[in-house]
Amino acid sequence: MADVRNYIRINPLDISDRAVGVSLPFNAEAVFNSTYTTKEQLKSNLLNIILTEPGERVFKPDFGVGLRTYLFENFTDKSDLKARIKDQISKYAPQAKLQEVTINKDKNSHQLNISVFYIVKANNELNAIQINISPDNTGGGAPGY
Repeated sequence: MADVRNYIRINPLDISDRAVGVSLPFNAEAVFNSTYTTKEQLKSNLLNIILTEPGERVFKPDFGVGLRTYLFENFTDKSDLKARIKDQISKYAPQAKLQEVTINKDKNSHQLNISVFYIVKANNELNAIQINISPDNTGGGAPGY
């Protein structure tokens, strides 16, 4: 009889106790919070890609989704925003395999609710992020996620 084992793949960066990167949002006390696993850092990178406006990043003018431009748009077809999110993630976060992007927009309150479901390629783990952005939290405050 064959012996079937399920192996867990671990990224070598996750073995040490050194920080892998910086997480979002920044806080006022230490300014930067460190991430210690590649899974945490990938989530932070995805948030950074989605929340950044094109032109904000020095020497990368096309980096970022640009959610604020979609916040006041009167659109019913969400395929353009979904395509933009998918394009940016495939270009700037190749370590994530995108599963699904869902977008809900409340036309009365100008609020966008975005869910991104992805698989971490290093260990095939399914993960998700939820971003709720509205005019109240675009002017300097961190959006809810």
